[in-house]
Order: sequence, then C-alpha cells, then structure tokens
Amino acid sequence: MTEGTAEISRADRAAAPAPLLARVPDAVSIYEVSPRDGLQNESAMIPLEGKRRLIAALVDAGLRRIEITSFVSPKWVPQLADAEELARTLPAREDVTLSALCPNARGLERALAVGLREIAVFLSASEAHNRANVNKSIDDTLSVFSEIVPPAREAGVAVRAYVSTVWGCPYEGDVDPARVVHIAERLIALGCYQVSLGDTIGIGTPKQTHDIVRRFLDAMPPERFALHLHDTRGTALANILIGLELGVRDFDASVAGVGGCPYAPGAAGNMATEDLVFMLHGMGVHTGVDLDKLIEAGNVAEQVIGRPLPGKVHRAGPFRLRRQPTKG
Repeated sequence: MTEGTAEISRADRAAAPAPLLARVPDAVSIYEVSPRDGLQNESAMIPLEGKRRLIAALVDAGLRRIEITSFVSPKWVPQLADAEELARTLPAREDVTLSALCPNARGLERALAVGLREIAVFLSASEAHNRANVNKSIDDTLSVFSEIVPPAREAGVAVRAYVSTVWGCPYEGDVDPARVVHIAERLIALGCYQVSLGDTIGIGTPKQTHDIVRRFLDAMPPERFALHLHDTRGTALANILIGLELGVRDFDASVAGVGGCPYAPGAAGNMATEDLVFMLHGMGVHTGVDLDKLIEAGNVAEQVIGRPLPGKVHRAGPFRLRRQPTKG
C-alpha cells in the first residue's frame, strides 16, 4: 500500500457513518400477513379450523398485528370465502389487532359487521399491475378508497394501505419513487394511518432501498410507512437492514415465508417472519416475539398447508450450542 493510498483510507474511515448497530431502533413492530397474503395463493382449500390454529399460534408467539383474511369476492379468491366466519369465531383480545383487506365499500360493510377494528386497502404503484390486480386505473382505485377510508374512520376503524410494485413492476419495469410518494401522501390525506411499501416481485437491492426510504423520510415520519419485502432473490434481509439503519420501525412478514402475489409472475415468497425475528434479536432489537413459539407457528402453517415451506430459520431452527459427546 502506498502512502497516498493509506491517507485516503484513513480519510475514508474518518468520514464513515456510525456503525449500523448504533443507528437502528430499539424496537420494531412486525405486521404478520400469513393468514391472508400467505394462504390466498394456496390451491388446496385450507379448512377454517386450520386457519384458526395458525392465527392462535401466531398470537401465542407474541405477534400483535395480524392480517387474517380479505373481504373480496369468493369468485376471485376462493381460499378466503370463509372471511366472515373466520373473523367471527376468533377470540377478541384487547392487545391484538386483527385486520382484513377491503377492496370496496361492500368489503367494508362485511368487516364492520364482524367487528374488526382495522382494515386495509391496496393498490399498485404501476398502472399495468394495478389493472391486472383490481382492473382499475390508479386514480379510479383511489376514488373507490374515498368510499372506504372516510366511512371506516367515522366508524372508529383504523385503515392501513398497501402500495405494491414500489421497487419495480413485472409489466412496466422501473417505477418512479416520486410517483409512489405522491400516492402514499394521497392515502394518508384520505385517512390511512400507515402505508406499506411492497417489493412485490423481490427485485430490490440495498442502494435502491436506501433511495426509496430516504425519499419517504423527506416526505413523512417513519411511523407513516412500513416495508413489505419479498425474498424472491434473497435480498429481503439486506434491504431490511437498510431500512433499519435509516430508522424504519415497521415491517411486514409471513411465517415460514409462505405467500406471494398471484398477479406478479415470479413473486414467490414473502419475507419469513422467523428469519426477520432471528436477525433482529441478534442485533438487540426488541420485537415482542418468542422465536421458539414462532418456529412452532411455522410448523403449524406447514401442517395446515400440507407442504414444506421455505423460511430458512423455519427449516434450520434457532441456534443452540451442542454438547460434545462424552467418551465412555
């Protein structure tokens, strides 16, 4: 190494940002989506009792924000045709928020009838994906939300929003982050308390995530948005680390990595909740989740669905030191 190179290296070190662990939040909130986003794509029908078992296991693991179903027409998502019965038969707990997707005013009526305290609305950041998903333009979808969000808020129901294809669209390619921020601001102005930003096809990289999160932090406080990252290409945790470093406090995940979007080719697998919790606990970030019980919830999901699930910690288990065999 030359003297000039050494001087550059020292200067770079002096200008380097604080270590990652010095900047992450002390605690984060995990929004569990497996009962809805995870199960909606399963071709084999999941019985009601199986869904109840899964949700009970998730609550037992310490998850306190769980999206349980969608009040969409059974014609479009047959797997969730039991939405009312499921919501009615789950025990109410003051410390657990159960939510459901509501695509229209009729969906809101159904959610209110079963007493849910939170709902979610959804749209895409790209016109092509939005039309594939809900058969409407983005502006028309936002007009529909004006028939959902204000009435829900008047009824005392919280509303969360999803924006899909933020990192890129399978039909259009790149998506302008400025467009996403504009959509999110309209959703918040309408009455949504939080906007979940989706990497629907799992193409995000850390630099891209940094740019997107920085744009959002310039426009709103971190509690106003969450990250919903798919692990299709193995980059979800790397992108979550960027979000953590910048102060994001809310992340969506699905136990054992189950789920994906039926209108996004190649979007196989949500961020596995166990993988996220394992990493966060190793960094000293509080989640309120018991990892052992969460792994058991993943086992319940696998039993209910009837096939192996891809979550890495789900398959490997938690790390524990093994005793060496004694010589006899």
